Amino acid sequence: MHIHQGDFILRPLDPEDIHYLYRWLTDDCVLEFYEGRDKRFTREMIQEKYLTPSSRPIYRELVLWQGLPIGYMQIYPLSVEEYETYGYSLFEHIIGMDQFIGEVTLWNQGIGTGLIQTVCQWLEAHQEVDCLVMDPRADNLRAIHVYEKCGFRKVKYLLNHEYHEGIQHDCWLMERRHKENPFPTNS
Repeated sequence: MHIHQGDFILRPLDPEDIHYLYRWLTDDCVLEFYEGRDKRFTREMIQEKYLTPSSRPIYRELVLWQGLPIGYMQIYPLSVEEYETYGYSLFEHIIGMDQFIGEVTLWNQGIGTGLIQTVCQWLEAHQEVDCLVMDPRADNLRAIHVYEKCGFRKVKYLLNHEYHEGIQHDCWLMERRHKENPFPTNS
């Protein structure tokens, strides 16, 4: 997948990107919200998890903003198990998204909101998607607020859904339905 829209470019990860991922995934500020501060990533672990082909379809993207690598996003069709857990019909085309901005000096500047809006609009225009979903931890209020600004709404409280830093955490299933999209689509 390659998206180039406005200030954002998303392109497939390539092996030379490992140094960005390593820097971001060894930063406690990033790990507090993504993966967990109890994880100590090595380059080999990053290679295995993020650069080795997956058994399921997944787009692993480097996020660039104004030409600078700033983060990571993965975009994937839900698995059958996720359809069941979330209560969706298998007849719907539903895409899941996970992401982080690894450059913490760029947090709280609206860049995450711009990224999510850009990717959602692109997916809705080019992938015939019915619904986009994310499952942030219930205590990640900043992320939830960003997703709500981008047209996502909380639809299901997921008890003990994510293991993070040694504890099971509750999450919110949040969805953005294409037909309810409050933002115009730029084709």
